[in-house]
Amino acid sequence: MMNISALNFIHKIGKFGDHNGKNDETLLKVSELNKLLIFQIAKFKNSDFDISKIKVDGLNLPSSLKSSSNSNTRVLWFGPDNWLVFSSDLNLIEKEKKQFNELDFAITDISHSRAIIELEGNLVNEVLKKGCPLDINSFKEGDCANSVYNGITVTIDFVSDNPKKVRISGLRSFGESLHHSITDSCLEFGYKSI
Repeated sequence: MMNISALNFIHKIGKFGDHNGKNDETLLKVSELNKLLIFQIAKFKNSDFDISKIKVDGLNLPSSLKSSSNSNTRVLWFGPDNWLVFSSDLNLIEKEKKQFNELDFAITDISHSRAIIELEGNLVNEVLKKGCPLDINSFKEGDCANSVYNGITVTIDFVSDNPKKVRISGLRSFGESLHHSITDSCLEFGYKSI
């Protein structure tokens, strides 16, 4: 099956908004992340399995509103006994699946169901505040949260504090609306789409 990104026909490369006379390094950067394996791990309610025994690509399953990462993989807390895994290793699910007993866990490949937009720059928090009701300033590198952005359900992953970088993922079916909403919020500051 051919992998067509969620924003294939929407995400355009270039500079947009109030970018005239501004240094490229100070502009917000907006990009689509694709070609990632995304899977959900859900521990069943009746399971008493100790999750501290589980490692995905060498990473522990994080606790509430946290993420863990290495150079290939990010594991985000998605809810009680629920995690999302994003990885550039497209075979990771096959490598890790054997450690999850079918009586204790459900593992679901959702790679084709998400659109992921990455924002980078000093004004990332200002863009997020325009559409998200969370107290964005309280979040730091390694945090994550489920919320809404202008009415679209999203997961926000705070990747880095320096440079400020976040990943916003939403359902693929809302990808175009999410992209327009985020880029519209960036226009005031000027942004570079890469």
